[in-house]
Amino acid sequence: MAALPLRALTLRQLQFFSVLVEEGQFGRAARRLAITQPALSNAIKQMEKLLGAELLTRSTHRLELTPVGAEVLARTDFLVNTFEVALRDIESTVQRGRAFVRVGVIPSASARVAAAVSEFLQQDGQREVELAWRDAPSTTLLAELRSGQLDMAVAAITEPPGGLTCIDLFRDPLVLVVRRDHPLAAAGDANWEAIGKERLVLFESGSMPALGNPARAQFAQGAEPYRVSYSETLYALVRSGQALGLMPRLYTASLRDPELAVVPLLKPRIERRVVLAYLPGPMRNVVAQELIALLRNRLPQAEEPRSRRVTRGHPLDAIRRRR
Repeated sequence: MAALPLRALTLRQLQFFSVLVEEGQFGRAARRLAITQPALSNAIKQMEKLLGAELLTRSTHRLELTPVGAEVLARTDFLVNTFEVALRDIESTVQRGRAFVRVGVIPSASARVAAAVSEFLQQDGQREVELAWRDAPSTTLLAELRSGQLDMAVAAITEPPGGLTCIDLFRDPLVLVVRRDHPLAAAGDANWEAIGKERLVLFESGSMPALGNPARAQFAQGAEPYRVSYSETLYALVRSGQALGLMPRLYTASLRDPELAVVPLLKPRIERRVVLAYLPGPMRNVVAQELIALLRNRLPQAEEPRSRRVTRGHPLDAIRRRR
């Protein structure tokens, strides 16, 4: 059987393509790769010839990926990242006698994950591991997992992400953050009707749009909420009396503000799933496998025990079951 032409593709050509797309210009990419611009152009043309498809549309001032080029880039980045990390892993193991593991985590879960990883490092005396940490929103972490830039990630999801293995760790419910002199602070907990027409402030990205918007629609909440990127801004708006904060409970674990109170939000209790995610198939090294095994056992145990008061048969129960 004749070999497929694409089997003539080299890792170097894939690296050229990846860098070119990242730089967006032949000149800059050639300088970064320490080759001439004609050599880079020829390498890309050879890739397109082997694949039998155009990868880029070229103009005087910009490059654009074709639909085929976008698909090839996703797989190219995975191969390039995996190769580069494998080289770093070999170097770390041979020169320093330690494995290299890349861990991603959403900021709100970082305290729990760091404590569990610290326990892992202390096992068997002092484990020889070189760690790389990445904190980012869940969407970013899951994309970097797929592209081979991370070995594992603790992320929050509302729907199962495609192409990844996900282990449920715990559920993280939504809570209200209110001024301490607000009536809801004295009540101890609240339901969605109690919010009434008061304005909310919530995070503009991550899982909050998928969690908060259906509930607001169900209970006909008042003004459109403020949407912010950082917890400091959310707390400032609550502290000033402009809004009630709506956020996952994990974010409030380190809140020590005498002016603010955290109020459990019940009826219905809406939660996001916090999962340990990684690529299916063989793991890069044994240490990464062992760390995944520890995290899947330790992180669920770290959840604070709380009663789960959920109204049965409520229309939003379906949202919780789908997540």
